[in-house]
Amino acid sequence: MTARKGQQRTENCGPRRVIFIMTDTQRTDMVGCYGHPDMKTPGIDGIASRGLLFERAYTCQPVCGPARSAIFTGQYPHSNGAWGNSMPLGANVRTIGQRLHDQGILAGYIGKYHLDGGDYFGLGEASPGWDPGTWYDMRNFLEEMPDDAARLASRKQETMLDPGVRAEDTYAWKATERAIRFLREHEARDYLLVLSYDEPHGPSLCPEPYASMYADYDFPKSPNVWDDLADKPTHQRVWAGDALSEDKDRLVIRDRWLLGCNSFVDSQIARFTEAIEEYASDALVIYTTDHGDFMHSHSLWSKGPAMYDEIARVPLIISDPRDRSPRRTDQPVSHIDLMPTMLEFFGLPLPEPLEGRSLAPAIADPDVRINDIIFTEFGRYEIDHDGFGGFRPMRGAYDGRYKLVLHLLSGDELYDMETDPHEITNRINDPALAAERDRLHDAILDWMNRTRDPFRGYDWERRPWRSDAREASWDYTGFTRQREDSAYEKRQLDYSTGLEMVEAHRPKDPA
Repeated sequence: MTARKGQQRTENCGPRRVIFIMTDTQRTDMVGCYGHPDMKTPGIDGIASRGLLFERAYTCQPVCGPARSAIFTGQYPHSNGAWGNSMPLGANVRTIGQRLHDQGILAGYIGKYHLDGGDYFGLGEASPGWDPGTWYDMRNFLEEMPDDAARLASRKQETMLDPGVRAEDTYAWKATERAIRFLREHEARDYLLVLSYDEPHGPSLCPEPYASMYADYDFPKSPNVWDDLADKPTHQRVWAGDALSEDKDRLVIRDRWLLGCNSFVDSQIARFTEAIEEYASDALVIYTTDHGDFMHSHSLWSKGPAMYDEIARVPLIISDPRDRSPRRTDQPVSHIDLMPTMLEFFGLPLPEPLEGRSLAPAIADPDVRINDIIFTEFGRYEIDHDGFGGFRPMRGAYDGRYKLVLHLLSGDELYDMETDPHEITNRINDPALAAERDRLHDAILDWMNRTRDPFRGYDWERRPWRSDAREASWDYTGFTRQREDSAYEKRQLDYSTGLEMVEAHRPKDPA
């Protein structure tokens, strides 16, 4: 049912439906089917039992809003404008909701959005292209509550204690109810439905038995819990703070609320997937999360300007109705590849601004490698907050074995993930890996140029360890790089002639 690249889907196969399920803050080792049986996630495991599980999938930026911006625009955060939380998408950036709507395909969004430039909860109004009758963001959820006391209770973990939380009062339950109703009401239509949970993100509210399910469970400690960050970028030591002096031998990792809510949101996913089987069994189903959480790995907490697997590697499972056998692949893929995959399933051509590749060939054959290298970035955590390190420009590359991470204002990192899967030993200055390091470095510079990264410049090239970097130059590459989007924009004009550009990427001075 999935069209091959460059082809439109023409066979008569009934309604075309894509269902996209996303959680918030879910490490791969919080999901049972990723090899962690202590984690009770039968709902997600069920999707894996009839789909392709990606072992090496990565977010484009390990923070909520920017991660979503890449998924739903098909452009990296530095390209779409939302490179920090509470930053809106650029005025000339279109989401998949807009593009599908303009092709007559219904696009429904239920859940956390975080791309409208508002606060954490959103603006309570459908963004362009998304069906207003379906829209239900976190502000809508809060505004349904009877009074301020109820809102306050919904943001406090203590609410889980006495008298506790009812499942029916959670955001996950209410969003799931609306998503099931959508499936029932639009059974005969083409559509994209996004169900974007806030859970298990804090405050991680959930009812019993989930609230106490992990009360006495100690989360296994990875060897990188003992990472002293001695050879790591300076900002990571600032980030870790007093955690560096903790006695890690005595440390107990017991995030009972997050893990309990993790299993609770899975129960809602299970409820929803049962409805999918009833109303849309021929849909392409995609499940992922936006990013992970450190949980003391590398002495760090939450997420932010790093590319360690705990926060950048994400669970990703795609269930294609053509082949519902359980399969796995360890080829590196990225969230940037999801929008091209969805558009191709609908039989639509891929627009020029998309910066990823369709995963359709890998879905058909898991041995097919889509990306030689995937990229991850960071700008800032949130524009509203002074904290979280502020502006922390980062660009990273991973080829399935080696991972290079550049921190413009701090030190850089290089890891051999085959010999050092926990990313403990930074080998940025190791002569034995200089060729691999420089190869990935060249790839990052090319990617930044190719995608019109607004932060590109010679500083990214002239790293202390790069002996063959070019001299600093005000003109740098000497190229002009303009946007192209033939579906929505007039052809841009060449500054030197006033005529329509021929090539979007061209020498600034043709002479």
